[in-house]
Amino acid sequence: MRYHQLRDGAGSRLAVSSDDGVYDLTTAKPRLSSFRALLRAASIADESPDAIASRHLDAATELSPAHVEQRRRIPIDVDEVWAAGVTYRISEEARREESSMPDMYVDVYDADRPEIFFKSTPSRTVGPDEDVGIRADSKWDVPEPELGIVLYEGDIVGYTVGNDMSSRSIEGENPLYLPQAKVYDRCCSLGPSVATDIDDPHALTLTMAISRDGDRIYSGETGTQEMVRSCEELVSYFRDHNAVPEVAVLLTGTSLVPEDGFTLQDGDRVEIEIEGIGRLQNTVTTV
Repeated sequence: MRYHQLRDGAGSRLAVSSDDGVYDLTTAKPRLSSFRALLRAASIADESPDAIASRHLDAATELSPAHVEQRRRIPIDVDEVWAAGVTYRISEEARREESSMPDMYVDVYDADRPEIFFKSTPSRTVGPDEDVGIRADSKWDVPEPELGIVLYEGDIVGYTVGNDMSSRSIEGENPLYLPQAKVYDRCCSLGPSVATDIDDPHALTLTMAISRDGDRIYSGETGTQEMVRSCEELVSYFRDHNAVPEVAVLLTGTSLVPEDGFTLQDGDRVEIEIEGIGRLQNTVTTV
C-alpha cells in the first residue's frame, strides 16, 4: 500500500492507495489523520499498518487520484531525517572530484562502517510541490535523489523518495563544512507517499529529471541494486548506540549526480521517481 497525507485546513487527512483505488482513511476512523497515528495504532495492536488500514477500507470514502495530487503534503511528519553518504560508486567518484581531501571518500566507500550523518529537522523538511532550497552563499548546488527508509521506533515500516539538497562547493572546500552543505532551510524533500509493500528495496528503478524554463536540462536513471550497502546495514548503524526518535527517515545515498559544472538555479523543477513509491516534484528557490 501507499500512504499519502492530505491537507485539510490546518490539519491533515490520511489516504491510502491500494489495487482497488484510493481511500480516505480518516473518514472511516477520524483518529487516523496521519501516518504517525496509523503507526501508533499498529504498534499498540501489534499488527502491521496495512492490517489496520485494510480493516477500514470498506467504510472509507473513495478519492480520485487528482484529488490526492492537489492536496498532498509531506507523507510522514518526521522527528528527524538522517542520511548515509558514499553508498554508490558514482557518489564516491563525485565527492573525490569536488573535495580538497579526496582520499577520505575512497576510504568511506570501502570501509566497514558507513557514513551516517544528521540531515534535517521537521522545520527544514518539505513535501511534494513545495520549494526546496539552495544556499545564497553557495556556488555549486545539486539535488541528490535517494531512497528513504521510513522508521518507527527504529524499525523499518516503509519507504519514500528523498531529495538530499546539497552544496557541493561548500562541502568540497572542506569536509568539516558538511553540516553547512547539508543542513539549512528547505534542505530536504520527502514524498509523495510512504510505500509499505516494497518486496525488495535493492531492486528499484530510480530516475531524476531537472527542467529549466520548460526545457529538460538533465535526466538520468539508475537502480538501487547499485548501492554497496544494504538498507538493513545502514539502519543498524543508525540505530545502534543512538537514541532514535519515534519517527525518522534514513536516506540511503545519492545514485545520480549531474555532470561537473551543473548547478541549480531559482525556478528549476526537480522530479525524482522511484518505482513503487511515486514521483517527488519540487521547485528550487534561494534561501
